[in-house]
Amino acid sequence: MALGAQSETKQAFLLSLASVHPDTGKIIPAFFRPPAFLPVTLPLVISSSLQLQAKQIFLCQFAFHAYTTGFTLLNGNFTTKDEENSLHQKQILFGVGAVSYAALLGVCFSFFFMDRYTLKSPVTHLVVKRLLPAPLLGLMSAFTVVAVRSPEFENGIEVMDRNGKVVGVSKKAGEKAVRETALSRGILFGTTFFLPAALMHFVERVNTARTPRALASTRLLLITAVLAGMLPTSFGMFPQCGEIKREELEAEILSSTEETVLFYNRGV
Repeated sequence: MALGAQSETKQAFLLSLASVHPDTGKIIPAFFRPPAFLPVTLPLVISSSLQLQAKQIFLCQFAFHAYTTGFTLLNGNFTTKDEENSLHQKQILFGVGAVSYAALLGVCFSFFFMDRYTLKSPVTHLVVKRLLPAPLLGLMSAFTVVAVRSPEFENGIEVMDRNGKVVGVSKKAGEKAVRETALSRGILFGTTFFLPAALMHFVERVNTARTPRALASTRLLLITAVLAGMLPTSFGMFPQCGEIKREELEAEILSSTEETVLFYNRGV
């Protein structure tokens, strides 16, 4: 009975971590909680990697970047202060601009750059059509994180001591939080788009999947396996409760504490 109660308590605690924002205590919408990230992004990743018409590519990549940007915003750090009370409007504006830019860049790359260089040689075709879109999408994923969470390094975020007492507001901690999150997101989607494309090239070369349906099934399986494998790696790359050394902080914070390490909410 005791073990069962402990297990239920642990599950409830883990559920609260995924459901409640640590800064505000408010419930995160179910669609944007970490457990929903894989089932929502998987079809978006698959559709974004297809070779479609310009309008379809834009809509697919816009939906992909819109969801990941919304997830980043709702799971970011909410301790940033703004004297003009325009913080959320600014984040939404930056987010819409970043999503639109990323989707347009995907269309431009597909129909201008790729069409110009894919016919040069088989190697150029492989690099430009199969491999280059992956780092581009990874870079754009990192870019949307930086754009929507830019107030965190512009205005600073709260840093705390080991007892949870707020010591001050640090722009350097905000910069570190955004940089780590952007890096983890870029690696997640860059790898998810790159590895299946590279592996599918070799699958087609050895001709193990002989029909279009078999090729599509193999590609779908590879994308699912890579995304599912990379997701815990990306989320666990940096701890959600970030740490920053005292000497890395601003002078006004150094004078207000003797703690050697301070903590902040990095977000997801």
